Amino acid sequence: MNKNDFSFELPEELIAQTPIEKRDQSRLLCLDRRTGKTRHKSFFELPGLLRRGDCLVLNDSRVLPARLIGNRKTGGAVEVVLLRDLGDDVWECLTRPGKKSRIGSEIVFGEGELTAVVTDVADGGNRHIKFHYDGLFLENLEQLGKMPLPPYIHEELEDAERYQTVYSRQQGSAAAPTAGLHFTNELLERLGANGVELCYLTLHVGLGTFRPVKADLVEDHKMHAEYFTIPAETSETIARAKKNGGRIIAVGTTSCRALESSAQRSIQAHGNAECRMQNAEFEFTDIFIYPGYEFKVIDGLITNFHLPESTLIMLVSAFAGRENVLRAYKEAIDNRYRFFSFGDAMFIV
Repeated sequence: MNKNDFSFELPEELIAQTPIEKRDQSRLLCLDRRTGKTRHKSFFELPGLLRRGDCLVLNDSRVLPARLIGNRKTGGAVEVVLLRDLGDDVWECLTRPGKKSRIGSEIVFGEGELTAVVTDVADGGNRHIKFHYDGLFLENLEQLGKMPLPPYIHEELEDAERYQTVYSRQQGSAAAPTAGLHFTNELLERLGANGVELCYLTLHVGLGTFRPVKADLVEDHKMHAEYFTIPAETSETIARAKKNGGRIIAVGTTSCRALESSAQRSIQAHGNAECRMQNAEFEFTDIFIYPGYEFKVIDGLITNFHLPESTLIMLVSAFAGRENVLRAYKEAIDNRYRFFSFGDAMFIV
């Protein structure tokens, strides 16, 4: 399977640069993955598209203000983006310019309340950086850091909370789980009042989610690893909904990857294909889902529109069929939908 099989032409003006004024006013393209038929709705109409007993699984990860601008003690500005907490105040980071961030380089942020030293060079060129500070690290980040917006967004974000879901709780992502940006607290309340189960997991999104697929053959691509955890309460809610005939709807590709990773490990551990879910604590997943994958947990997916040739459009194509997805994307383009992180959404069942 070639990565070019997942290519499409997108007019640049359809790449949303700013969030819509009210989160749930975004458009919603509904796709029947069995027939390929589509319907055009608004996101606030979601409660009418779900059934009593359905289960929505949401990723409650919260984006760190992980982009720091500092200066090397030897002179020159450096940008540091936190990617992964390695413990003991050491983080795997993306640095620009990278070549000048040598082992032993010292970096000062702000007025010196946060300093750092490059301790190692990781595979792929990322740096391991140890931070020094007074007080709490997160408080220093809140004061000095900025949101690490995707590279296709060129405008500054006026309100940083618009790059967070309203239910974000667990600090750790370098990018937002964007399918959840469409939900408001009022919409969540309406869903619960209609008998839809809501449950949460955590998958901390890495900047690798924007990494292009460089291998011509899809099967040769290596996914980045991301941390996830699935609480026992969520596993029990999903099992109960399945038993009672409810559909499991993943909100976002991140929730999907966590659920499917957990199911795969459960099957491997128990040797039983009927054992679909297990709790997961402090796990890492590098699962790569592309056409041919057999889904074990989810029955539906809420997701944004993704970049051409990305691992995300490959996952969606695995769930709904490549031809169905590309045809739906063309329809979205023809109807001037907004694309990518701050864009409109799809509901696929």
